[in-house]
Amino acid sequence: MNRRDIADLRTEYQRETLDEFSVAHNPLEQFSRWMDEVLAAEVLEPTAMTLATVGANGRPSARTVLLKGIDEGFVFYTNYTSRKGTDLESNPYASLLFFWPDLQRQVRVEGRAEKITIEESEAYFRTRPLGSKIGAWASQQSQPLSSRDELERRTIELERQYSDGNVPLPPFWGGYRLLPDAMEFWQGRPSRLHDRILYERGETGWTISRLSP
Repeated sequence: MNRRDIADLRTEYQRETLDEFSVAHNPLEQFSRWMDEVLAAEVLEPTAMTLATVGANGRPSARTVLLKGIDEGFVFYTNYTSRKGTDLESNPYASLLFFWPDLQRQVRVEGRAEKITIEESEAYFRTRPLGSKIGAWASQQSQPLSSRDELERRTIELERQYSDGNVPLPPFWGGYRLLPDAMEFWQGRPSRLHDRILYERGETGWTISRLSP
């Protein structure tokens, strides 16, 4: 495919509408409504979200992670020594992006990420499959790796070490909760005249406004 072919790719969005008068007063409630519809639609990887962080050097970085909880914020898990972890250590402000093309929707979230409690991380870690628990110990996430063989040898050693299946929470691994101060809900519309509804947190609560597409 050449550049001309890519430039000619277009999708006309006309599935749904979205307006500031029909959305929930709280963006987390509105997000839960949309997530229920995403789950009902059985889309691939419904909880996948792009997490963007900025490091101490001022350079942004983005990657896809999975949403593992929604309460007053958005919960995800990682190795605290990974690039995203070191970025958040130096600058706790981050953004999330959910994109559900089957529903022609996306949600942008901006806010501050905080580590969750060890108790919360332990409770979630216990629910992970055995292989994922071993993987959390085996991977020195974001660090150089000499070969795939090195990773697999490390995994085999850990499987022997924890052959009883009792794998403890790694001290370098756990969750974050991103507490939103702004959320935008995007619904695709024809002719690129999309619906964009913005929530912003103020001293007295959330304000809702419409943005130009």
